[in-house]
Amino acid sequence: MQKTLAAEAEINGIGLHSGKETKLTVKPAPADHKIVFVRSDLPQKNFFPALYNHVADTRNCTCLGDSSGQIVSTIEHIMAALYAVGIDNAVVEVDGPEVPIMDGSAIKFWKLLKKAGTVDLPAKRKYLRVLKKISFDDGKGAEITLSPADELVMRSVIDFPSKIVGHQEFEKSFDEDVFASEIAPARTFCEKYQVDYLRSVGLIQGGSLDNAVVLDGETILNEGGFRVENECVKHKMLDCIGDMYTSGYRMLARVDAFHSGHFHNNEILKKLFSDEDNYTLVEE
Repeated sequence: MQKTLAAEAEINGIGLHSGKETKLTVKPAPADHKIVFVRSDLPQKNFFPALYNHVADTRNCTCLGDSSGQIVSTIEHIMAALYAVGIDNAVVEVDGPEVPIMDGSAIKFWKLLKKAGTVDLPAKRKYLRVLKKISFDDGKGAEITLSPADELVMRSVIDFPSKIVGHQEFEKSFDEDVFASEIAPARTFCEKYQVDYLRSVGLIQGGSLDNAVVLDGETILNEGGFRVENECVKHKMLDCIGDMYTSGYRMLARVDAFHSGHFHNNEILKKLFSDEDNYTLVEE
């Protein structure tokens, strides 16, 4: 059956780019509502369906937009947590243009939703089953492929010049226990020079070692180093889970992501839905 939250859940944190305190509230929703973000700070309380065709920007995060030009950015971590807990329908209210970055991972969102609990709704859940192998290649060495499978299986591969990251691979059938122990704790990561540049142009005013793994050559600036083994590739998988949930459904597919990011995740969903022969909706 479709599920929603058993109770409202609220959390506060810093917006990555604004540096301002942001409140996020996740509320129950009826069957077939799906996940919808709401900007509670705007007079019209603008609505943003968490769907691939409402994605307005994929630079550094997944950002939803509406026809008036308003946005909600960095939705991927809370989306991944909603998927992991099994929540099909929810209203996600944010009192600003950014979902709070928290510690740069999804673990606090997952814990928040688990504490709230879930309830069944009087409607059967539909799954998105991929029927054909489809790929998106950006021509620059990054590719993502969707293939038929009887469950969600994900593989992510990254390669970085830094030896401290280097070549990393991670493959798993989706499982909430693995998500909670290995994927959800994986933090976003970047190089120090990227931080310096973004700050110089007025971005990531809320960025710090408290919400990202920062690499400086072969050194990790965060005390304690990496949180989990192969943290960087696991964070890429975390992002991919959240982005795939903008399909609007839980997926029966194999996802192979090579050096890809939010842009590629969005493009493969566009390609998937461009041809009805690529997929079907089923009740399991």
